[in-house]
Amino acid sequence: MQLSAPIYKLKQSAKQLARQTGIPLSKALDQLAIEQGFQSWSHLASSTSRSDPAQAILAWLRPGDLALLGARPGHGKTVLALELAGLASNHGYRGFFFTLDYHARDIATQLAVHGVDAGTGPDRTVFDTSDNISADYIVDRVKGQTRPALIVVDYLQLLDQKRSNPSLDNQIKKLCRYLAASRAICVLISQIDRSFDPDARSMPDISDLRLPNPVDLSAFSKMIFLHDGKIQIDQAA
Repeated sequence: MQLSAPIYKLKQSAKQLARQTGIPLSKALDQLAIEQGFQSWSHLASSTSRSDPAQAILAWLRPGDLALLGARPGHGKTVLALELAGLASNHGYRGFFFTLDYHARDIATQLAVHGVDAGTGPDRTVFDTSDNISADYIVDRVKGQTRPALIVVDYLQLLDQKRSNPSLDNQIKKLCRYLAASRAICVLISQIDRSFDPDARSMPDISDLRLPNPVDLSAFSKMIFLHDGKIQIDQAA
């Protein structure tokens, strides 16, 4: 079904409608989705996820969300994460991409190969490849922005690789507190364990996360999984 405008434009219209009428944003989003021929906003987002997954995910995320993006190597999670950070400004956020896995030259190559637009001027996406990346580092880097941050972190299992960093669980709690206070959004890329068997299940889930150190997974409000060209986006339990 063809939308009358890009998802981010529809989302902006919903915010304006909510302000003008005093209705909750969720109801305004549903109303806009119904006008587009869908049953609800979640129906619209899920229906467009195949053709434009990054836009659909950004339409689905809410201020304060901590989302997990999981996939086995080679299934597109890094490209999708770069697209999310690159599109942040269209949705009213400043995009940040923190990586402990890639060098700056690798990111530049990925952006060029996959045609990801990182923006220009004050709206450009910030790419940070520091070896000091942790929850404390991320919060210090993004606080004080004129607009909420959309933070992408590559990746979860590397955040506590330095012994001087707090435990992974404590870092997740720090991020949650910051997101709640600032209305920012954070997407954490995660590895999927090699034990995941695609012959048994078509898509990994939360039970397949590779977690060498304990993490309270209830901290995540959204879950996104990729495999073999397919995407599944779910509200966390």
